[in-house]
Amino acid sequence: MHPALRLFIRQYLGVVCATLLPVVLTTFLSIPLNLGGHPGETRGADAMADLHMT
Repeated sequence: MHPALRLFIRQYLGVVCATLLPVVLTTFLSIPLNLGGHPGETRGADAMADLHMT
């Protein structure tokens, strides 16, 4: 493999990983907060009673 191509691939993957990390962290931290629990977790009947969708 050409050294310039290897450097480009390494830099490209670094940028992709650095971009995806904040997106993944924000998603997996904010979804349970907004839902009031983890997806698939059983919740009580009153957990959604205080939301009003207007």
